[in-house]
Amino acid sequence: MAQFDVKALTERIQAESAFTRDLRSELSRVLVGQHYMVERLLIGLLASGHVLLEGVPGLAKTLTVSSLARAIGMKFQRIQFTPDLLPADLLGTLIYNQKTGDFSIKKGPLFANMILADEINRSPAKVQSALLESMQERQITIGETTFPLEEPFLVLATQNPIEQEGTYPLPEAQVDRFMMKIRVGYPTRAEELEIMRRKARTGPEYQISPVVQPEQILAARQVLNDLYVDERVEEYIVSLVLATRDPGEYKLSALEPLIEFGASPRASINLNLAARAHAFLQTRAYITPEDVRSVAMDVLRHRVTITYEAEAESIEAETIVQRVMETIEVP
Repeated sequence: MAQFDVKALTERIQAESAFTRDLRSELSRVLVGQHYMVERLLIGLLASGHVLLEGVPGLAKTLTVSSLARAIGMKFQRIQFTPDLLPADLLGTLIYNQKTGDFSIKKGPLFANMILADEINRSPAKVQSALLESMQERQITIGETTFPLEEPFLVLATQNPIEQEGTYPLPEAQVDRFMMKIRVGYPTRAEELEIMRRKARTGPEYQISPVVQPEQILAARQVLNDLYVDERVEEYIVSLVLATRDPGEYKLSALEPLIEFGASPRASINLNLAARAHAFLQTRAYITPEDVRSVAMDVLRHRVTITYEAEAESIEAETIVQRVMETIEVP
């Protein structure tokens, strides 16, 4: 790639990514810490990839998602998943009008730009499938009418990793629809102190104001397509994914008894897209292996299915992905 092209594209990226600074600044008015989660949500937003957030209650997952939607000025819907939820509660339904004898369509909460699927594993498989189908197809069919969903469309789902009673774990094929699975951790001591000082008071809290327009997100997505990806970086992405399927070919024979199924081709696509979004946030016109490595765990951790032997030895999918990243040579 010519130097002139890199310079011109870098200037374009700097102009198109300026909104991310305003976005982070506005979010910091209500959020303390959680920079990693915010960055990952931005990557999902830029790369048009859905995100699964896993963490114990009280870590500001819902607050972060709702604040992000308000700061972008997008239509936001929070859906609390419960065992008695029905697919029609998400998609909408046909309503019969006795006077006219016709059916009218009442659209459900999925007709929004950003969906927070709170505790997605609390609902049975048919409800999860209704949501995940709209994620993949980006359209909803009610009766005989199909409605394309308005872009940007992003599903951010949460699940509690501790309490499993009364839950319906997401099948691997459905979890694969999420670009990334993020582990949300506890704040540091300094952050916890700041949270307490801000929140331990009565009265109205700061209200997030829209500082970004959805059109800016869509324009930024177009820039991602123009980022330069070297062939060696592409080969590196594919090697990381293939090593989870056939570890013996990559000097990882010890992992073979631990992996039931490796990552799907969707992993390679999402790893490339997430790396592009990471480079964009760094205002770089090209992707480096470090961009790939920075997002690899989040893209791969939920796509590697471990065997009973791995479970018996208390080996998690994250451990396997880490071994793969340590072994595959970085270009």
